Parts: sequence; structure tokens; C-alpha cells
Amino acid sequence: MTVVPVTSADLDAAEVSWFSALCSDDYQFLGVPDGDLRSSWAHCSQIVKTAEQQGFRNILCPSSYQVGQDTLSFVAGCAPITSKINLLAAVRCGEMQPIMLARTIATLDHMLEGRLTVNIISSDFPGETAASAFRYQRSREVVEILKQAWTRDEISHKGEVYDFSGLTTDPVRPYQTGGPLLYFGGYSPDALELCGEHCDVYLMWPEKVEELAGRMQAVNAVAERYNRTLDYGLRVHVIVRDTEAEARDYADYIVSKLDDDQGAAIRNRALDAKSLGVSHQAKNREIADDKGYIEPNLWTGIGRARSGCGAALVGSTDQVLSKLEAYQKMGIRAFILSGYPHLDEAVHFGSRVLPQMKTCSLPQAYGRVPEGPPATPLGNGPRR
Repeated sequence: MTVVPVTSADLDAAEVSWFSALCSDDYQFLGVPDGDLRSSWAHCSQIVKTAEQQGFRNILCPSSYQVGQDTLSFVAGCAPITSKINLLAAVRCGEMQPIMLARTIATLDHMLEGRLTVNIISSDFPGETAASAFRYQRSREVVEILKQAWTRDEISHKGEVYDFSGLTTDPVRPYQTGGPLLYFGGYSPDALELCGEHCDVYLMWPEKVEELAGRMQAVNAVAERYNRTLDYGLRVHVIVRDTEAEARDYADYIVSKLDDDQGAAIRNRALDAKSLGVSHQAKNREIADDKGYIEPNLWTGIGRARSGCGAALVGSTDQVLSKLEAYQKMGIRAFILSGYPHLDEAVHFGSRVLPQMKTCSLPQAYGRVPEGPPATPLGNGPRR
């Protein structure tokens, strides 16, 4: 029995995804920069190709102003070098004029032939400090415009931030029916309201099981007001080895050279450093035991040198698999995993745990991806 009703109640598989470290977030030793693990096209595209080879079904391509790459440009570059894996593109709402963003996303969706998913981000821009309510209002309007662009013949929107009328949707029609799935994370009331009304997959960062259940219940209460259900996802790091002792030793190893002042600097440079979600990750570290664990096999040491997702599943193959299966029973249908270094850990997880899991692509499970090019101006529709 799931914690709350979920959209894919009958789905007996999970979308298991990996992470491409676009934002200067790959290390052998946390907090110690390594020139061979920089956020270059060569390195990050190899992470994507390795994840596809291992059998991961999606890959998160994050967005930040930290040293790294533009997300949508990177996703475009991945189209011709991949054939099976989906690309989860993080989109910071407001960075691009919404109708031009709709065209960009539609272009990417056609390039990937329906393998695009979108992570809606609402944090500040570089050099900006905006009120939370404004940021989520801006994101709400962007999402509403995107949905019109992908499902109607005309875009007309009058809001607090954007005002458009009578624009054709011909250039912005995506490959997928109804457009890419929208993934979303956020803990504030404004965030939950936006997600409950408009998004498809609510993403959470690692916490105790009872805290995750509470997050699911809170956003489901909003979704119910709109007669909707959601699916749920967990963004978490992993360290999996043949034995628990080996995994715990490796967790200690990757933080063995970490300077706490450098770790704080890495956390504070992120655009989401002051968000409510990040504060909850910090609280996890405060309540952890002297080894950094807040419950069996959930280690918070990652968060000492990382904003955002700050904990890892650490254990043997059977322990990590059991954790993931328990999350699935709660109603979690998407896992976005990562580890340090990202190439090595993709292989560790891909060879040990992934073969024992039934996986899926959520856009395929939702019936979003047509069997062939759609009848749109960028597909097989009339040329305008």
C-alpha cells in the first residue's frame, strides 16, 4: 500500500536514473578539485554514455551558475550520442522568455525523439535575490505557458509576470503527446501548490522514511484539491559494494581529505544554498550519529561538501536494493542516483543493483512517446 495515491499505481517498475555532473560536482575526494573530473563536455558526456551503457533509464542534467555548462546546450549535444536513455533537463524558470523556452524544449524533444523530461527549477538567478512567492509565481506562469504551447493551437496568457495574446503554437509543438513530463522539487507552501496543480513527478531529497512520507502527504493534499495525483521521486547518492563494511569504508575514504571550510564554501556558492530544502538537509547532519548516519544505510556525509541532495545510501548490494524496494512500496517511482566519482559509481551500481531491478521510462509508461514522428510542423505535419 503506497503512502498516498500515485498516478502509476499499477506500475511494477521504477525509472532508475543517474546524474551528469555539469556544475563542478565530481570528485575522488569530496571538496578536493581534480582536473580530470572537471565539468567539461568530454567528461560529462562520458558520464551520460556510461549511464546508458549500464542500463539507466534517465539522467539528470542540473543547472547552476557554478563552473560548468549550460544545461540545454549540453542536452542538445547528447542527442546524437545516445539512443535509449532519457535526458532530464533542469530548467530555471525565467532565464529564457517562456515562449522561446517552449520552442527550445520542443526542438530538444524532437532531436531526442521523445526522450526528454524537464526538471522545473525556481531558485534565484546569479546576482538576484527574489522573494520566494515571486519566484514560484514566475515558475507557475512559465509552466502554464509551456502547457498551453504544447497542447493548444494558440498561446494567450495574462499574469503578474508575463502577458501574451494570440500567438501560434506551430513552432513549439513537441514530439511527445502533451509535452515532456515535468519533475519538480520544493518544500515551501508555494512550491507544493505549483507542483500539486501542474507537475507530474514530485522529487524529494533523502531524509528519514517518516519525513519522506510526510512530504508525500503534504503535496498529495494539494494535488487532491485539483483532482490530480502525482508520482514521486527520490534524488539520492549511492555507495554500494559487496559488503556493508566495504561501502562504509569507502564513504569514510571520500571525505578523508575534506576541509570543512572548503566544504562550506562549496555549499554556499550554490544558487539554492538558502532554500528550505537545503536547510532540511543540514538538519539531517545535525541529528546524525557520530559516523553521519540518520537511519540504517543512510549517510549524511555527502552534505558536508554539497548543497542540495546531501545524503547517500551506503551498504551491500542486498541492503541498497532492499532500501530501494521499500521506497517503491511507499509510492516512489523515480530514483535519481549519483556517486563519487560519477563514472566509477555508475558502474558499481549498474553492475550490482540495476540488473536486479525492473526499470522503465516514465514518459513511455505515461504513453507520451508516439511510435513515430508526430503530425506537427517539426514532425510529419503540414509544413507552414
